[in-house]
Amino acid sequence: MGARHEFKHSLNYGDYLVLRSRLAAIMHRDDNADEDGRYQIRSLYFDTPGDKALRDKINGADKREKFRLRRYIGHDIINLEKKSKAKGLCYKQAVRLTEAEVKALLSGGDLFVRDPERALLQEFYSKVKSQLLRPKTIVEYTREPYICAAGNVRITFDCALHTGLYCLDFLNDSAPLVPAGDRNVIMEIKYDRFIPDYIMKAIGLNARRAEAVSKYALCRVYG
Repeated sequence: MGARHEFKHSLNYGDYLVLRSRLAAIMHRDDNADEDGRYQIRSLYFDTPGDKALRDKINGADKREKFRLRRYIGHDIINLEKKSKAKGLCYKQAVRLTEAEVKALLSGGDLFVRDPERALLQEFYSKVKSQLLRPKTIVEYTREPYICAAGNVRITFDCALHTGLYCLDFLNDSAPLVPAGDRNVIMEIKYDRFIPDYIMKAIGLNARRAEAVSKYALCRVYG
C-alpha cells in the first residue's frame, strides 16, 4: 500500500469537455473501461453510529479512514476497501470478495475472521465489533479514467452521482437510486511522486484550487 497524492476539483460541464479532449490526446484510456472510455462504480460506505468517518472528512482531520464495499457494474469484481489519509498522503488497501462473502458480510456473518491470510478483513471485522461500523449509504457514479505510466498518474472524471437514499441493497442493479450533489463533474488527480509537466499544463493544474470534495459526504446529505 504505497502513499499517493490525491487532489479533487469540481468542474462545470464546459470545463470538463475541454479537459477530457486535451487528456485524450496525451494520456491512455484505462483498459477496464468500455468502448466509451467509462465504467460505472457502486460503493457501499460504512461508518460508526456517530458518523466518525463523515465528521473527520468534514472537519478536515489530517488522519482519517473509511471502509467501503466497491463493485464495478457489469463485472464480477467486488472489493472491500480501506481508504486512509495521513500527513496529506492517501493510502488504499483492498481485498477481493465473492458475492457469497458479501452477502455474509452484510448479514452479519463472521466467516472472514477465520481466514488469517486476509488481514484487511480481520481489521474490518475488528472495527465492526469495536466501533460498531454499519452500512450507511450507496454511492454510484460513472467514471472516465485517463492514465500515464510516468509518475503513475491517474486522472478521472466522475459524473452522474447517485445515492441509494435509504436503500442499502448493494448487490441489486435495479435498486432505486436518486441524483445527488450539484451535478458538476468531479476531477480526481492521483499520482505517486510527480506529474509530468505536459499533463500539468494540459489541465492548468497550477491555476486550479483543490477542493475538499467527498462523494460520500455529498450522498450522506440524502440519508
